[in-house]
Amino acid sequence: MYQRQDIAESWAGQDPLQTAFALEGEVYRDMPGRRTLKVAVGGSDYFVKLHYGVGWTEVIKNWLQFKKPVVGAENEFMACSQLAELGIVAPVPAAYGASAGNLAQRQSFVLCDALVGFTTLEDLTATWRESPPSPQLRIKLLYAVADFAKNFHHHGFIHRDFYICHLLVNDQALQRGEVQLAVLDLHRARRFKAMPDRWLKRDLSALLFSTMVIPLNQREWLRFLRRYSGQPLKTELGERGSFWGQVVARAHKLYAKDQSKNP
Repeated sequence: MYQRQDIAESWAGQDPLQTAFALEGEVYRDMPGRRTLKVAVGGSDYFVKLHYGVGWTEVIKNWLQFKKPVVGAENEFMACSQLAELGIVAPVPAAYGASAGNLAQRQSFVLCDALVGFTTLEDLTATWRESPPSPQLRIKLLYAVADFAKNFHHHGFIHRDFYICHLLVNDQALQRGEVQLAVLDLHRARRFKAMPDRWLKRDLSALLFSTMVIPLNQREWLRFLRRYSGQPLKTELGERGSFWGQVVARAHKLYAKDQSKNP
């Protein structure tokens, strides 16, 4: 269990797990085994993610696929805590708790400060087809995303849902001509001491796929690649051409699959 001082004072004498699961607010996501709500505690806004247990079917399915199952809020709590220590902007944990019991039925929650004054990149770019931004803004955002992704991955983090809907832009900074980014929805995040290429491919292909509706042109994608890698294109493609080819191929597969469901 973890409670920051402000939450400990608001929940004094209460069971944190019961109190968290009794919170009411605006439902942002309601999925089997998991709900996300915007709530108020002590006059401040927070987001709480409630995990109700994934069941043995989900656990065994992941084991058979040689994957570590995500069974609760611990991943998100740990990722957000570690990112805060590194100065990478993400929701700051205010409370976390988990029940005892078996892996498949364990209940847990994480309560985080609301990221106020941010807009998702998906929302920011939603009208770009009809109302294109200035080339300068496109490049500035492109480089900021490349730098953010590079820093995130450099510190060993993999998001596993690294789409532009999970990257946010600070509104006030953008009005000043600066790009300050944040990341959210980290319940599947993992951290590695040595980063496996297969996880990098997943994150980067997800990022590329989620920009295809903007869309980025080839020159912009190559600008991203050069900025992210920190090497001249000729060098990077000579050394890692196969890797980036697989990233692009995976992104196109994701796009084709998405278009078949949501043309």
